Amino acid sequence: MDDQNKNLILATALSFVVILVWFLLFPPPEQETVAEPAAVTAPVEGALPPTAAATTANQEAAAPETAPEALAKSPRVDIETPRLSGSLSLLGGRIDDIRLKDFRETLEDGSDIVTVLAPLGSDQAYYALYGWAAGQGIAAEDVPGANTEWTLASGDKLTPATPVTLTWDNGKGLTFTRVIAVDDDFLFTVTQSVQNASGADANIAPYGILVRHGEPKNLKKFFILHEGSISMSDGKLAEVKYADIEDFDFNDREGALADVNQVAESGWVGFTDHYWMSTLVPASGAPFKSVVKYDSNRNLYQAEAVLPTRTVAAGATDSVTTQLFVGAKEWETIRAYQNEGGITGFLDSIDWGWFFFLTKPIFAVLHWLNATLKSLGVAGSMGWAIIGLTLVIKALVFPLAYKSYSSMAKMKELQPEMEKLKERCGDDRQRLQKEMMELYKKEKVNPAAGCLPILLQIPIFFSLYKVIFVTLELRHAPWIGWIHDLSAPDPTSILNLFGLLPYSTPTPDSFLFILSLGVLPILLGISMWLQQKLNPAPTDPMQAQIFAWMPWVFMFMLGTFASGLIIYWIANNTITFTQQYLIMRSHGFRPDVFGNIRSGFKKKAAAPSGKGK
Repeated sequence: MDDQNKNLILATALSFVVILVWFLLFPPPEQETVAEPAAVTAPVEGALPPTAAATTANQEAAAPETAPEALAKSPRVDIETPRLSGSLSLLGGRIDDIRLKDFRETLEDGSDIVTVLAPLGSDQAYYALYGWAAGQGIAAEDVPGANTEWTLASGDKLTPATPVTLTWDNGKGLTFTRVIAVDDDFLFTVTQSVQNASGADANIAPYGILVRHGEPKNLKKFFILHEGSISMSDGKLAEVKYADIEDFDFNDREGALADVNQVAESGWVGFTDHYWMSTLVPASGAPFKSVVKYDSNRNLYQAEAVLPTRTVAAGATDSVTTQLFVGAKEWETIRAYQNEGGITGFLDSIDWGWFFFLTKPIFAVLHWLNATLKSLGVAGSMGWAIIGLTLVIKALVFPLAYKSYSSMAKMKELQPEMEKLKERCGDDRQRLQKEMMELYKKEKVNPAAGCLPILLQIPIFFSLYKVIFVTLELRHAPWIGWIHDLSAPDPTSILNLFGLLPYSTPTPDSFLFILSLGVLPILLGISMWLQQKLNPAPTDPMQAQIFAWMPWVFMFMLGTFASGLIIYWIANNTITFTQQYLIMRSHGFRPDVFGNIRSGFKKKAAAPSGKGK
């Protein structure tokens, strides 16, 4: 076996093993149904907001209500912005009804828009609470909490142009005011203030809480994707999955499992889903206590931002301003909140993964290409941007590829010399290896160079897979014809002749979907097969069998991947084929592609088909 074939088999086998391991480590995500949570109890006195700071005292466990039923149980203020719709409840002042106008649950006509926050009592309740925790000398009922009925003092509807003001008087000299504003995208600004006319100092601590009843139903539990709590504490990012939140080893005063971190200058804390996120953001420079906790009795997850206890002197007024992000994890929007809005490290809320040093620049280039093509009116711009990204990547690694393919061409030229060495050395393998190394050194040929382009593709492939899977911009992004979602597998299937036969095929969540090859996976297999035909088939029968089957094995294995990734792989194979062919021609070796294809259909191996100088 010559060294070129050894290198190619090694690189191909390594790629195969990596893909196989990938499937074992990252199986298709499972859909799970979450049991309905029990209701929670009323707040209790304490310096910190309680685990149960979410419900009325007399609420009992009950079957979930429909969203309209749950919304109708409390007086409300509508929320309407260019990108959000919903309402907030005057009971507790909860922000608990947020829907995203720009995003739908599925691509089907009439699909509902995405709901991020849902009111207490509804299925998958999830909401934001603000209040003041009672300190020394203050009773719990003297500060506003989850059950407080606020009065709407100003603003009939919350819009970017019209903030709303809520007030509550405890009847003992403390008057609390809450001003809620919202921008054109996904950021709320909440200003809490208290006026002390009680005649005595008041020790109270402002807080914000995100409360989630049970795990989200569409939790993917996919190794490559983080879903759960997410926080930034003075530049340190922490991501904890829901299952790990349930394993916290610290119990707070109420028995909830908790993780507490003291933030000195800047940070945020919340929960992240695949594409959506809700995050509490205290003002930059303000210290606060970041808390993530789980109440197993009530199946409640909470993220809290608790500011230090402040003493409001008699006759004085004090206020604090925090922010709340509720929306889509759009790269451009979140980047603006970080760079222009001063939210430290907010771009890291997107799950860039272990290869962040590759995924971040890859997506930045992809986003720029997509925006440029879209501004030019190009339909399916994201798909074409992926092809453009492939060209950029191939251009960056071209110097390495040139050396590699040049070395492969020189190896072809050395074949006659290699055959002579084998005849001269006979069965003396040690002598043959030594003289081969001397020949390589003399001719300045690196026998391992052929592996480098393929090996380099592995981290790039994984990084691009991560980008396509986690970034919102590829969700429901169309390309051409039948490709309506680049983040999903090719929807066509050879099993029904790509829609010509009137019956359905296995869905992506079925194991049999691997047999349901679409157009793109078939084109992928053909592109890999053609790339092989740049070189004659190995003379060794076992090697020949491996090479013959490898493109089609990869075709089936990669066929279940996102369409965007298959487009990248096809484009990469096409460019690689062109580069290798031209470089080998420039070194005097003319690959006989059609001759190699014809020889593959013959029972006996054909003679080597390259032509020298």
